[in-house]
Amino acid sequence: MKAEDVTVIDLVGKTSLADAMIIASGRVNRHVASIAESLIEALKDAGLSTPKVEGMPACDWVLIDTGDIIVHIFRPEVREFYNLEKMWGADRPNERLVG
Repeated sequence: MKAEDVTVIDLVGKTSLADAMIIASGRVNRHVASIAESLIEALKDAGLSTPKVEGMPACDWVLIDTGDIIVHIFRPEVREFYNLEKMWGADRPNERLVG
């Protein structure tokens, strides 16, 4: 669905929530919804259990939690506001906590 500005953050050693976080943008609410719906369908088609999904009614920010991977899909201005990349250290890709 042509998600834009996709970033993958390795969470191993940073949290027990998940192993990785994927952050992507959609141009407008409907684009965010289309990306999320396509991903959810692809996960089901791959035989994975139904992920936990939040934010679908408004689609400013949709969170898809598969267990091992958390996917955030934002409208650009919402993504900029929350700046998860900075919070989770995506600007320091080689940094990993020693466990």
